[in-house]
Amino acid sequence: MTIRCRVLAACACVALAAPLAWAEGDAPITPATAPAPAGGYNYPTQGRVEYVLSCMDDNGHDFANVYKCSCVIDKMATTLSYEDFVDQSTFSKYATLGGEGGSEFRVDQAKAQTKKFRTLQAEAYHSCGLGHDKTASAK
Repeated sequence: MTIRCRVLAACACVALAAPLAWAEGDAPITPATAPAPAGGYNYPTQGRVEYVLSCMDDNGHDFANVYKCSCVIDKMATTLSYEDFVDQSTFSKYATLGGEGGSEFRVDQAKAQTKKFRTLQAEAYHSCGLGHDKTASAK
């Protein structure tokens, strides 16, 4: 079983466990109602898994990279709220989109968001031992 299959299986288990908890009378926890962990923001599991899989696509499907890429998203979650993370990563991902459709990603505000995201991402990569800052959003 590949690493990607294991990660997807783990996500499926988490997705199936939540309705079971609700059946016992617990209120569902959403990103808006979940308490922020000490020193950071609480990102939805799906957002974290998508980032880790994308990071592993760029850095290799090594078992060690599961932990390194998880470390990167955890470091970013200490600084950015999930909404800011989504905004900044979107600007960063599409900053090089050509043509008229990409023009909104090249305005000054978008450039500032892209620079902030890539700087934060490079720092997280360095502190988590990935060694370089090449990711899907930096292409």
